[in-house]
Amino acid sequence: MKKKLAENNCTNIDVSSAGVYDIEGVPGDPKAVKILTENGFNGYGHKSKLLTDAMVADADYIIVMENAHKKMIIDKYTDAESKIFLLKSFSEDDNESHNDIKDPYGLSDYFYRLCFAEIYITIEGLVKKRIKNTGVT
Repeated sequence: MKKKLAENNCTNIDVSSAGVYDIEGVPGDPKAVKILTENGFNGYGHKSKLLTDAMVADADYIIVMENAHKKMIIDKYTDAESKIFLLKSFSEDDNESHNDIKDPYGLSDYFYRLCFAEIYITIEGLVKKRIKNTGVT
């Protein structure tokens, strides 16, 4: 997301990543890193971190991949509900009944590639909407 925002001169936006499961400090999955690298992104050096109270308080938007993640965050941070969005809701072909981007962890390369494609396309939509809504060019 950082790369796409920078390519579109959206430099006033801070992007960070955090998870809802307690697996602090785990490096990026080798399959995911490989696919990111093949597509011109740097996945090396990524380490997981747990979503914290401060992150939630400081965030303007919290974007999640699955409804289950959204529910977990809302259950813990009820005041944050209005700033939590599913990533796929920014896709041009958003479909309320199929709006999760499933985690491919432990599955074949095919599912990692499918996940990458869904995220890539959806981030393109998110950046376009951001530019349209703010007038950034």
